[in-house]
Amino acid sequence: MDLFTEYSSFTFPQQLMEMDLYPYFHALESAQDTEVVISGKPTIMLGSNNYLGLTSDPRTIAAAHAALDKFGTGCSGSRFLNGTLTLHLELERELAEFFHKDGAITFSTGFQTNLGIVSALATRHTYILHDAENHASLFDASRLSFAYRVYKYEHSNMDDLEAKLARIPADAPKLIITDGVFSMSGDLANLPRIVELKHKYGARIMVDDAHGVGMVGDCGRGTASHYGLEDETDVIMTTFSKSFASLGGCMAASDVVLNYVRHRSRPFIFSASIPPANAAAALEALRILRSSPERVKALIDIAAYMREKLRENNIPIMDGCTAVIPIYTYDKLRTLKIAKRLLEEGVYVNPVLPPAVPEDMCLLRTSYTATHTKEQMDRACDIIVRVFAEEV
Repeated sequence: MDLFTEYSSFTFPQQLMEMDLYPYFHALESAQDTEVVISGKPTIMLGSNNYLGLTSDPRTIAAAHAALDKFGTGCSGSRFLNGTLTLHLELERELAEFFHKDGAITFSTGFQTNLGIVSALATRHTYILHDAENHASLFDASRLSFAYRVYKYEHSNMDDLEAKLARIPADAPKLIITDGVFSMSGDLANLPRIVELKHKYGARIMVDDAHGVGMVGDCGRGTASHYGLEDETDVIMTTFSKSFASLGGCMAASDVVLNYVRHRSRPFIFSASIPPANAAAALEALRILRSSPERVKALIDIAAYMREKLRENNIPIMDGCTAVIPIYTYDKLRTLKIAKRLLEEGVYVNPVLPPAVPEDMCLLRTSYTATHTKEQMDRACDIIVRVFAEEV
């Protein structure tokens, strides 16, 4: 049978298009901001990961322009060979200082960062233990690695994690991997308990803090900082495409770990390095965050304001303390209808369908920005309440 034959049966997108409910690839006609333009219409953006509101900040834009003028548009090679700029080294030094680690390594995307870290660290003898709600890139990274075995424990279920750790030979290398702030639910990993299990069973910990950095912790340093467990967290990963208003990612760790990854990580060695403008924008965003930690408080405050308004109006949400608020819609078709109606009314949200969530737990993922205003939240909430009432 021809390889492509079976692809013709994949018609779910076409079915949604025929129903006028296709929710993907909406083209933005403006920069990422608290309000964007979609199909010529101003729209309140409640679906961006631009948590600190820096993608359109004049300072990050100016830094990117300056890097273009000095270094050009690209690096034309990998970090391993001709693709290392002084700008990359400067960014890594400041990231290491920010995360209170020996050093840092930058990668060209967040997805690639996880591929690069896990595929390098996991040897043929390694057992990997994943939270079931970890990002897809972490699971793909484990498949790419030579790990001896990969276990998935129930989301935030520390009893299940311990049961799986207890089955692993005591002398086997073990790596516990968890998101810090989970991208769909917005809840925090139980890092204190994970650290206890680390010591009890001789494991190491990697935290994917793509969503936690800029949102929680002292000066937005993430989940490990939030719990005061930076020294206990062996590897911290984050992306630049969220709070750092750019593209790329990094890992922060000890010198021993970094030296190994630099020389053994195939996704790092065989990929072109971050373009100058992206590296400069991320560095400037980091500097803005360090000089203006009040942005983190503004982010959490505006999310708390919206969370309370939704709760007061009996909109079904998950309780939490981060800037990600899932609104439960449960049914797939209802989720798509509500997302479409909200967009028509001027509010952008992200519909989340299976397999990202269980069949009966579909939701609208809403996320917030430090520069959102209460007036925007009031307008958005009014629209959400009205649409929910119409789509019972």
